[in-house]
Amino acid sequence: MGFAGSDFISINDFSKADLEHVFKVADRMLPLARKGSSICKNKVLATLFYEPSTRTRLSFQTAMLRLGGRRIGFSSGAESSSMKGETIADTVRTIEQYSDIIVIRHPSEGAARVAADYASIPVINAGDGSHQHPTQTVLDLYTILKEKGKIKGLNVGLYGDLKYGRTVHSLLGTLGLFGANVFCVSPQGLEMPVHFVKEFKEKHGGDLVETSSLDTVLPQLDVLYATRIQKERFPDEKEFLKVKGTYSLDSFALSRAKDDLVLLHPLPRVDEISYELDADPRSRFFKQVFYGVPTRMALIALLLGKVK
Repeated sequence: MGFAGSDFISINDFSKADLEHVFKVADRMLPLARKGSSICKNKVLATLFYEPSTRTRLSFQTAMLRLGGRRIGFSSGAESSSMKGETIADTVRTIEQYSDIIVIRHPSEGAARVAADYASIPVINAGDGSHQHPTQTVLDLYTILKEKGKIKGLNVGLYGDLKYGRTVHSLLGTLGLFGANVFCVSPQGLEMPVHFVKEFKEKHGGDLVETSSLDTVLPQLDVLYATRIQKERFPDEKEFLKVKGTYSLDSFALSRAKDDLVLLHPLPRVDEISYELDADPRSRFFKQVFYGVPTRMALIALLLGKVK
């Protein structure tokens, strides 16, 4: 596909070849992610974050600054005219008067698609409810590729809250697309939604194992992708309290894992990964954070038509 002028709303809108091209551009951006460039000089990125965010918002802002551009935006719905009843449609049609590209995060599923439908400039989905987080998927895949050298044939475990975790919803299908074998490990009640599992099997026909026991699959895993319990997504706090603290990783838990396991986490973490694992060389979640900069630089530059 041609990236210039396009939106990045769903990971499903992009082919394997498209994503591989993003990875190649991200490789070109790697040295620039520290020293900067002028690729997007005089371009303005607008970050419309109706939900709290640390890594996604700041990495997009860093990406634009490293590209030589500038940024505007807000970091919560309370800072926007949505508090006065303004619709997303009117907000993006206003913001496009000030900017060249929009990044939006919103608690409602489908909000990013609505924004893209009304905006005449590129829109990037930075997370919509518990639906998808496609740019996180790009950086997750890129991290696996850089840390393991490949994706095809790897045994990848998705561990934790697979029901409400939008990062794993986006990641599951693309792991299948790239030929990985997936193990979905979650406590009862937090399983991967059926339609995502069905889609994985129908589209990719790959191996997918669902279990509530990490111990039974851990020795096979090349990558373990842990997620926190998404407290803010639970419709009923009583349901959250039933599963709160039901899983965690520490040195003992990983004692049966491979020496070259790669442990990832989209962050923030709560109590699902012990701080003692920060010193474990298998923990790569802070390196994963860094990879968000070159991958988002690549996406911004591609959508603005500044690189090919």
